[in-house]
Amino acid sequence: MSDRTEISSLGEFGLIDHLTKNIELQNASSVVGVGDDAAVIDHFGKQTVISSDMLVEGVHFDLMYTPLKHLGYKSIVINISDIYAMNAIPTQVILNIAISNRFSLEAIDEFYSGVYAACEHYGVDLVGGDTSSSQQGFIISVTAIGEVAPGKFVKRSTAEKGDRICVSGDLGGAYIGLLFLEREKKIYLENRKIEPDLESESYVIGTLLKPEARKDIIEFFEVQTLVPTSMMDISDGLSSEMLHICKESGLGCVIHEDKLPIAEEMRSAAYKFQIDPTDCALSGGEDYELLFSLSQNDYDKITLNEDISVIGYTSEIETGTRIITKGDSTYPITAQGWNAFKKV
Repeated sequence: MSDRTEISSLGEFGLIDHLTKNIELQNASSVVGVGDDAAVIDHFGKQTVISSDMLVEGVHFDLMYTPLKHLGYKSIVINISDIYAMNAIPTQVILNIAISNRFSLEAIDEFYSGVYAACEHYGVDLVGGDTSSSQQGFIISVTAIGEVAPGKFVKRSTAEKGDRICVSGDLGGAYIGLLFLEREKKIYLENRKIEPDLESESYVIGTLLKPEARKDIIEFFEVQTLVPTSMMDISDGLSSEMLHICKESGLGCVIHEDKLPIAEEMRSAAYKFQIDPTDCALSGGEDYELLFSLSQNDYDKITLNEDISVIGYTSEIETGTRIITKGDSTYPITAQGWNAFKKV
């Protein structure tokens, strides 16, 4: 059995020193990082974009099946995804954690190894944060900071009638991954001699446990001199996010079911639970893909990227928000999010 180092043996400042001793700043905008009362950031004439998010054990993640390294990586990714959703580039993050005494120093080191892996992968600097004790479980709060050229940020409220509606990547995998993990957890708790069998579902489980932010899409926009008319990331499900854009922009929309990007791995996995893959794509959540609208004039440019799907168009508000099924029926789009498949 490996040695366990109690965090209490270091104290708060000793823990901070331990966790941040190997930080190397990657961005010129990070003037002062960890070690002073506050970080100093200079974006050299660019505008600053800030987003914050919180993850709570038992609400947003389950440590029975979430490796700590994956959790650290995901904590950074889901926050910088919000920066990319503004058409900005993330440059710094601030990380706050609260932990109970059931976590050893080695466990927190494992979590931070994922944090640093994500920071390195996306070129982001960890410039500050705080640690605290928690009476119950693990609490994570991340603030992400980014930069964007003046006037180039993209909001939810600026879509225009007749825009193409686009989405990156594939949808619905994270929800099916959650179903598999919850099923295996239940089986294990009933009989701890049974080993989980998840190898054949690595795609959907990886989508949930180790999502990636779409830095490549923002870089594609820059190369092609594209600026979406509206954009947001898909954390609560495509339906919910599409309704946000329509409401904020004062528009309706039409989505085509046969245009939704669904990976074959997700489709076959959904059928194992007797769930319609379309429902997963519309309402699953935690995909962290980018949903955006684009002027019809830019349609030819967007077809150059095979990882972007055009799924519909915006319309006048009077037409409502609709989805046209493969059978050519029309239904209103409803925001169900993670509650879409819960039994009552």
